Amino acid sequence: MKKVVYWLMGEKAGRTLVGAWNWLWGIPVESGGKVAVAVAEESLRSMQESVQKLAQAVAMQVGSYEKAKQKYEGKVQEFKHFEKQAAIAQRSGNEDAARLAMTKVIQVEQLLPQLETQVKQAEQYVQASKEKLNRERLKLERYKTDMQNMKDLAEVNEALGAIAKVNNEFDIGSARSSFESAKSAVQSRNLRNSALVELSENPMEKLTADLDSMTLDDEVSRRLQMLDSSPPKQLSD
Repeated sequence: MKKVVYWLMGEKAGRTLVGAWNWLWGIPVESGGKVAVAVAEESLRSMQESVQKLAQAVAMQVGSYEKAKQKYEGKVQEFKHFEKQAAIAQRSGNEDAARLAMTKVIQVEQLLPQLETQVKQAEQYVQASKEKLNRERLKLERYKTDMQNMKDLAEVNEALGAIAKVNNEFDIGSARSSFESAKSAVQSRNLRNSALVELSENPMEKLTADLDSMTLDDEVSRRLQMLDSSPPKQLSD
């Protein structure tokens, strides 16, 4: 299924889609959290597959190089063998055998430079492929470390998000601020009401009331003194 998606949409878009699809089957979280981690994991799996394929290709190159090298070394041995046969036949006076052996020497001798060039090229290709494989493996290891760091960072971000959520739900500071505002408003209203009461009173009326009260008190005191100084009245039969 994944290969079909990659073929239809291209590797980059397909990798993102597969990562998002994998995430949808998990626990949904805020954007930029596990979605990004899922896409990164899918990318890492693709890189691992690519490195594995590259390793297989390098192994095939090494096999082909070894086969070409063996073929070249075999031809070198043939060259030496035919050369030795020609020498023996020449010393034995067998002209025909010497000429046949020398003919083979010349044929192999003409082939050896081509084989040697091909073997050297194959060796260079293999060496370059091995170096590339090593580089890609090192990159893959770095990406694996980055992947783990990314997971750790995503977990920390999730924990911080949970902490922020709790702080928002239990914002005591906000409640304290509201209480202080309410307290200040009540106190301000009390001061305003007191000022209104004072302003609503008529100073002259208050002074008149105070004087009337004082006059009444004096009259009451005078009458009581008169009762003490005068004899009691006799009631008539």
